[in-house]
Amino acid sequence: MHILIVEPGKHPREAEIEHTLENLQNIVGGYIQALYPYDDPVAIVCDDEAKLKNDTHWNRLLPECHDIIKGTFFICGLGEEDFTDLPPELMEKYKNRFWNIEYFFPTPQGLLPIIFEH
Repeated sequence: MHILIVEPGKHPREAEIEHTLENLQNIVGGYIQALYPYDDPVAIVCDDEAKLKNDTHWNRLLPECHDIIKGTFFICGLGEEDFTDLPPELMEKYKNRFWNIEYFFPTPQGLLPIIFEH
């Protein structure tokens, strides 16, 4: 399955993976959770328990969900009943969407995002 992996502090990268539950969990570092914030047939797959873990880093703002994703996540396509390859045009779209690296700093008012445009 052809996906886009987005790790904290890094630019997104394309990857070819074997489509098994174990592989999906290994990429995100835990139990998978799928988010569907876009009209495109894509899923953001992340660690369901990342926000409870101290060893994961904040990754990207997700204003579409009024949230911040913590830990590594990936974007894949949606088939009729399962995850599938991310089509080339959506690969480019979401690579551009998540290209800028974001760091988060705690403040008394909450997390402050700093975005590095490259």
